[in-house]
Amino acid sequence: MKIAVIGAGAMGGSLATGLLKGGMVAAGDMTVADPTAAALEPFAAAGAHTTTDNVAAAQGADVVFVVVKPWIVERVVRQVRPTMDCGRQALVVIAAGVSSADILTWAADSQGNAPSVLLAIPNIAVAELCSMTFVVPVRATEAQTASVCALFDSVGRTLVTEERLLPAATTLASCGIAYAMRYVRAATEGGVELGFKASDALGIVLQTVRGAVELLQAGGGHPEAEIDKVTTPGGVTIRGLNEMEHAGFSSAVIRGLKAGLGK
Repeated sequence: MKIAVIGAGAMGGSLATGLLKGGMVAAGDMTVADPTAAALEPFAAAGAHTTTDNVAAAQGADVVFVVVKPWIVERVVRQVRPTMDCGRQALVVIAAGVSSADILTWAADSQGNAPSVLLAIPNIAVAELCSMTFVVPVRATEAQTASVCALFDSVGRTLVTEERLLPAATTLASCGIAYAMRYVRAATEGGVELGFKASDALGIVLQTVRGAVELLQAGGGHPEAEIDKVTTPGGVTIRGLNEMEHAGFSSAVIRGLKAGLGK
């Protein structure tokens, strides 16, 4: 499968990095395009094809990822549309807030023909094969949707969903990376106050969070069930949990997520 990634910024570069690490895409089958030559250097060094020409990148690719700022999507889609094979190629747009209706308008020729279109929202952890990615098939066959999902599964976990849920998906998983890191920072600072060196405290927190994730994924249970296992009557865990709740921990997290949707 030949892949084109148009845009090698924070997200596009992370996607290209993850796909190469994931092993599903050979370096020789990937083309990365970006107007900044310096952004392309790591991918050229890894053996991928690189170019500053978006049209050249799209030609011959089975899947074309457009990973640019939302206000640049129209220009790029209109630019590559004339050279795309509507019967074979899939166009995957990764840009928050850009509607499928607009993309289909930009991607269609004068006869209304357009390539297959999917929307996708990964998060920045895609570079480390740990993305939570949401995929919306807009106009795509089951086989194309399966192929795109397989690519994202190689760099994390994928959920096929509805377009109306993409804003919520963004705040829960993409913004959620920042929220999780803020917890890590706070817990690390707490560890320093408890007497650990900052580097040790960070390592402790990271391993603890990793352990919590592994327990939940392995058992498939509810977080509260795992919490109960380490919460003894009158113990330090329940005192700590209750103190956090008195300070509005759960409420603050939910309010933060809703704020990302303007609610």
